[in-house]
Amino acid sequence: MSPSRRKIRLEFWTLRCEMRAMSSTDIPRRHFASDNYAGVCPEVWEALRAADAGHVPGYGDDPHTSAVQDAFRSLFETDCEVHFLFTGTAANSLAIASACEAYHAVICHAFSHIETDESNAPGFFAHGVKTLPINTPLGKLDPKSVESLFLNRRDIHASAPKVLSLTQSTELGTVYTPSELKDLSEMARSLRMSIHMDGARFANAVARLGCSPADLTWRSGVDVLCFGGTKNGMLATEAAVFFNKDLAHAFKRRCKQAGQLASKMRYHAAQWQGMLRSGRWLENAKHANDMAQRLRSQLSAIAGIQVLYPVEANAVFVRFPEGMAEALLEKGWRFYTDVGPGGARLMCSWNTSPEDLDQFASDAKLIQERAR
Repeated sequence: MSPSRRKIRLEFWTLRCEMRAMSSTDIPRRHFASDNYAGVCPEVWEALRAADAGHVPGYGDDPHTSAVQDAFRSLFETDCEVHFLFTGTAANSLAIASACEAYHAVICHAFSHIETDESNAPGFFAHGVKTLPINTPLGKLDPKSVESLFLNRRDIHASAPKVLSLTQSTELGTVYTPSELKDLSEMARSLRMSIHMDGARFANAVARLGCSPADLTWRSGVDVLCFGGTKNGMLATEAAVFFNKDLAHAFKRRCKQAGQLASKMRYHAAQWQGMLRSGRWLENAKHANDMAQRLRSQLSAIAGIQVLYPVEANAVFVRFPEGMAEALLEKGWRFYTDVGPGGARLMCSWNTSPEDLDQFASDAKLIQERAR
């Protein structure tokens, strides 16, 4: 069966299994489709309850928001400007819009979220702006490929690249090291481009590399980071962290215009307070990374399963033997088969347990044994 036909078949099988599950009375299990499937961690609920008392000013003029903005400055060891939004799509798109005019373009990876999963949102919030994708190995851009694309534009007749967008960790589960980021940012600076970082899983990259958040952002040339909270155990909150404050001009107005300015901002801020104060933001990411390593090890030991990319964060990409993906979906497991260039993506989250991994690997091994 051709790869394209198999992909269509898997997508159909996934939809069929999901529709069947909608009418099921079984207790829901933890899945591997996305770290968005996971719930909210206890520290967040506790922080929300604490912020719920009394009346405070709205739209960010409250003590919770002020305190957590200072906490971000301590975390990143610099005087950054911080704004909170409901979704990663809005954070990415509005941050990019803050650096672009209508004739500009954004260089990004071919499998980046802004290219494949945000429904043209960057061009919606910055009318006319387009993405210029590059398909380089392991989901990571390199200076030579970026420079080549930039220099091959037709001057006034083409869109002008203005932003280099990097995903950390990448959509294929790999991470950029500080030295890789510095090489990219130096090249981008020479071409007068700003650096945007989609950090939906930034915490996972920090946990993997063991370096400071500052080393992975402004010290490596990043102008604005969209720091993900939702995928790391929070409730619909993302932080746009501007290290280049010139780009943050009127950003609050952009948020208001886009329906992203929360009137009760303290509920955004309180979540980050609870996570940063307790250190849970990093513990959650480390746990998810550890579970991904364990899953990689278990699946690598099963005949016929191929791990496709290095497991450096909380994603494991595999190629299952013929029929195994369908059989796992039939057993009620959920995972995506349409992310990246092929294979199945298995995401671990802050509350993935060893027992979840053991059961999944056991089911996969049993399916393989029966197929012999």
